[in-house]
Amino acid sequence: MAVKIRLSRHGRKNRPFYHIVIADSRAPRDGRFIERIGSYNPMTDPATIDLDVDKALDWLRKGAQPTLTVRNILSYKGVYLKKHLMLGVAKGAFDEAEAERRFVAWLEEKQAKIDAKVQGLKSSKEEKERARLEAEAKINAERAEAVAKKQAEELAAKAAAEAPAAEAPAEEEAPAAEAEAPAADAPVGDAPAADAPVAEA
Repeated sequence: MAVKIRLSRHGRKNRPFYHIVIADSRAPRDGRFIERIGSYNPMTDPATIDLDVDKALDWLRKGAQPTLTVRNILSYKGVYLKKHLMLGVAKGAFDEAEAERRFVAWLEEKQAKIDAKVQGLKSSKEEKERARLEAEAKINAERAEAVAKKQAEELAAKAAAEAPAAEAPAEEEAPAAEAEAPAADAPVGDAPAADAPVAEA
């Protein structure tokens, strides 16, 4: 029976995640499998890979053939490095403790690179957010300044319109007062004439 290490798709449309499975090469893609050894989520950045390295190594030694994507995943997680180190132990080039030490050192270096990438993505995201907020604050300040300028212009126009209107009633009141003054003088001048006929009677 030809055994393959391959991906089994799960998840909804446009949001896939995969199980890494050991399956008969004749079985359907998402069908029957022998064993599940991990998972792979390409939707995160960086991609999330959970893999049982020892089981993957065991199946590789038994002759299971990985697909191209799974081969890259196994290489990324260090399965092929561990296989290479175990061959060195079998040949007697170094002991198992040395092989384990080299593998752990490689894993730590790899994890440091991954952490640096995650940190870089996080800091760039925060920087973009900060730049977006600064741009938004600048636009809001410009809008507020434009609104204040427009309101000041409207107030100035309103004050200019009210000033001539206030002067016009004052001018109208002045001639009216002058007209009332002669009218008031006229009855006073007629008073003796009115008294004269009364005296004759």
